[in-house]
Amino acid sequence: MPDTARQDACATLMARYQRIRAFSEQLCDPLLTEDMGLQACPDVSPPRWHLAHTTWFFETFLLKPHLADYRVFHPQFEYLFNSYYNGIGEQFARPQRHLLSRPTDKDVYAWRQQVDVAMVRLIEQQQPGLTDLVTLGLNHEQQHQELLLTDLKYSLSFNPLAPTLGQPLAKADSPAPLSFQSFSGGLVEIGASGQGFAFDNETPRHRVWLEPFTLANRPVSNGEFRAFIEDDGYRRPELWLSDGWAWVQAQHSQRPLYWHEDLDRHFTLAGLQPLHAGQILAHVNYYEADAYARWAGKRLPTEQEWEHAAAAQPLQGHFVENGSYQPGQARDTAMAHLFGDVWEWTASAYLPYPGFQAAVGAVGEYNGKFMCNQMVLRGGSCASSREHLRASYRNFFYPHHRWQFSGIRLAGDPS
Repeated sequence: MPDTARQDACATLMARYQRIRAFSEQLCDPLLTEDMGLQACPDVSPPRWHLAHTTWFFETFLLKPHLADYRVFHPQFEYLFNSYYNGIGEQFARPQRHLLSRPTDKDVYAWRQQVDVAMVRLIEQQQPGLTDLVTLGLNHEQQHQELLLTDLKYSLSFNPLAPTLGQPLAKADSPAPLSFQSFSGGLVEIGASGQGFAFDNETPRHRVWLEPFTLANRPVSNGEFRAFIEDDGYRRPELWLSDGWAWVQAQHSQRPLYWHEDLDRHFTLAGLQPLHAGQILAHVNYYEADAYARWAGKRLPTEQEWEHAAAAQPLQGHFVENGSYQPGQARDTAMAHLFGDVWEWTASAYLPYPGFQAAVGAVGEYNGKFMCNQMVLRGGSCASSREHLRASYRNFFYPHHRWQFSGIRLAGDPS
């Protein structure tokens, strides 16, 4: 690469690094010190921990091995803020992260500053092969920006004061009934194209055969799901998978997460808000999505069907950059909201693609070891960064999880 092009690439990477790192702190600007340590259940983490863990990633995988004179900020931080990388060492117990009142916010921000200064020096050195690792670290940070918001929403939801961060949604009237677009299927290619960044679980690109299918023009709305509830959807075992019905019985579930019993209000990051019929439904798990699809006489799409339909669609929707941290109104246009607003459950188990190879070393633990007992979601959410998403992106969660902004898009088979 010519020197001028190399310098331009370095400057571009530097600017992106600084912008993404600053955005994590921007998300925390409205928070109180007391908010920064909230952890309402083992599945979520405190905002302070997210700020620290993303910093740990750059210190552990980039600065310590690649910047000769770098000195760690605190030797215990490697243990405290290692999430699940067994190749690095032991980790502080995830369910107890709320007990880490120390380091303080001030300490974590000071650590972030030290790492950011050192990363500027490392990027300027333009060491061969490091650009991909820096880019992985930035995408990792964007994932944690989303988790920071979704985790915080869950923790704040237990406060009767209904704290607010985002902006209320304008009234969303009921959309027109769903329509379905037909796809002919056939032999199609799935997976990362090789153009731009992709996580390892999006590779290798490969061919799959799709039978003809149909896909709804938009996700399911609050009003449509409310009709399912009012038709005793949570009380009819014939609609539910066996594990799903066991979950309903064990949890005594009767409505989506954050909905009030009156089905007219729900908790949002803008506080307690009216439940607009036309707003895109969020915070349902895989079992609820599958039961709703069965009730509607449809099914969930496979991840291959979803990606094939989304491959030619523009990135349009509500993203974290909108600042509302809520799904928007369900639009009636063709193939609307495939990106942003809500992650869409698919019928596909999270498994490796044919020929998948995890990266060598501890960084290879990023995705591969979770390919068991989880389901794939596609498309991104209102807490995702727009630049972070693409048609081949694979998110994954356990089927009972619903604190993420997860919703439903129906699929079907030609009649």
